[in-house]
Amino acid sequence: MRHTDGFLETGREKLHQNDFDAFADMMLLVAEQYSKKPSDGLIALYWQGLKGYDFQAVQDAVGRHLGNTDTGQYMPKIADIIRMMTGSTLDAALVAWAKVDRAVRTVGPYESVVFDDPLIHRVLHDMGGWCGLGSKTDDEWPFVAREFENRYRGFKSRNERVDYPAKMIGIHEAHNAKEGHRVAFPTLIGDKAKAQEVLALGTSGAVLMGIARMGDAMRENVERITEKHIAGGAQ
Repeated sequence: MRHTDGFLETGREKLHQNDFDAFADMMLLVAEQYSKKPSDGLIALYWQGLKGYDFQAVQDAVGRHLGNTDTGQYMPKIADIIRMMTGSTLDAALVAWAKVDRAVRTVGPYESVVFDDPLIHRVLHDMGGWCGLGSKTDDEWPFVAREFENRYRGFKSRNERVDYPAKMIGIHEAHNAKEGHRVAFPTLIGDKAKAQEVLALGTSGAVLMGIARMGDAMRENVERITEKHIAGGAQ
């Protein structure tokens, strides 16, 4: 997995054109196992669907499919090979949400955070940001989890490059930046080295994808949570 210029690129080093002959030979051998003879067009279709992945990774995934006692009796489709390389999107989404849920409970929305998975940043950004999670009730939390998982799976299944905010801004940073005060370094969540990479290569500033910014909704979330905190402390 590589990150470039604020983008997440899923997959590994891509197949090169000089891999095509070896790729075609592999597909012919796989098809022979299932007593099939694929057309040149079908091999080209597999190539197109898998060219975003490293050839060795594709070979390994095909080998695991052939040895799978549940699905190995059927010739692998493109999606089967990708699933073997990346795992199911549901598994990945559940792991990602577990990180978010744990961070909300242990760090909280007041501190800015950086996760070791840039897709988490993108999904949380699209859902209204890190601060907004602090305003959710226990009754709303399962629905927040489901929305996160569905959005995450959507990005993951498309195997596309996405841009993402370098960090998830917490209430303290949002307030301090507005007042011109010093901003603390964010808390790193998960693998520290990967989180540092996410921070370094993410999109900085208020703009994401040229159109999104910290607007009225996020400011309202900050103000509402701050007021709630102050009211609770006064009791």
